[in-house]
Amino acid sequence: MDFAYTDEQAAILDLADRILADGSPKERLREIEEASGPRFDRALWGKLAEAGLLAAAVPEAFDGAGLGFLEVAGIVQRVGRRAAAVPYLETAVLGALPLARFGSDAQKRAWLPRIARGEAIATAALTEPEAEPLRPTTRATPDAGGVRLDGTKLCVPAAEIADLVLVPAARGDGRTAVFLVDPKAAGVRLTPLATTAGWPEARLDLDGVRVGAADVLGAPSEEAAVLPFVLLRAQCALACQALGACEEALRLTAEYAKTRKQFDQPIAMFQAVGHRAADAYIDLEAIRLTALQAAWRIDAGLPAEKEVAVAKHWACAAGQRVVHAAQHLHGGIGVDREYPLHRHFLAVKQLELSLGGATPQLLRLGDLLAEEDDAA
Repeated sequence: MDFAYTDEQAAILDLADRILADGSPKERLREIEEASGPRFDRALWGKLAEAGLLAAAVPEAFDGAGLGFLEVAGIVQRVGRRAAAVPYLETAVLGALPLARFGSDAQKRAWLPRIARGEAIATAALTEPEAEPLRPTTRATPDAGGVRLDGTKLCVPAAEIADLVLVPAARGDGRTAVFLVDPKAAGVRLTPLATTAGWPEARLDLDGVRVGAADVLGAPSEEAAVLPFVLLRAQCALACQALGACEEALRLTAEYAKTRKQFDQPIAMFQAVGHRAADAYIDLEAIRLTALQAAWRIDAGLPAEKEVAVAKHWACAAGQRVVHAAQHLHGGIGVDREYPLHRHFLAVKQLELSLGGATPQLLRLGDLLAEEDDAA
């Protein structure tokens, strides 16, 4: 397979990288992190909107660019590389993509143009305290022409700044549907959470939240497909964001090893340092290959469940090896919060824990392979 980007795709991703790099110098990131409120750079968000990058996941019919998942995943990767304080994965992957695929005309008109212009932030509540993402325990009870939602969601990314939250819930007959919920609606309570990387996440409590039939995502025949669609793309995007964070961690390490001297020699000249860095590079390339393969298959409309499980596993397991090697080779400066490496170390840890770490991905892969054997 050829995972090389076309010239047009490369130009889009280069533009994204330039804007994110210019908008996320370490001084600006420090300023945002020390300010009160969620970690969110509204100025950078506006620049991404002006460049048309927030419109990447939006169809052209709704003022978007109509790009594919491969381009969206590439932009997510560059957000991870720059540790940018913007909810791009949340809005593009968790919000715009499922709306574009399953939304009614009214839902698309209401949300997609606003997302493309940077006027609306969307996210999805995929995690619960003691439930698998595909089997939520949040309940959707019929109520006067609509449903009433009751339950608790944890670690909802960007919920504090979101205008729309996609909420999976189980109907009484066991079917799972995804509902469009206003985070400011009656019965919704948001509790900000302290997170590993300092990213804005919240607990979302739903107490009799009423939503109408127009707030269900997908036609009745498609309801069961919405949540797997979102989860597959979310896990692949998390792997791509981890790839970006690992890229920058290793780049910082290479630069540091070339300039830091011991015994009048750059430490890059020492064999032990070179071996550790080479191992990290091999891990990084494995993360890159598996993440791009998964994104490519999704973009091409091919089955990608196994490839996404493999990509997320590598992002979790190898990602930890990369950032730990980066910290160790930096020595004491690696844990200095004035130095940018700590952001990527913490980001990879949080991404590892989001929607299943290395072991759950292997278990999922085993289930998929067993299903194939049973069907053969």
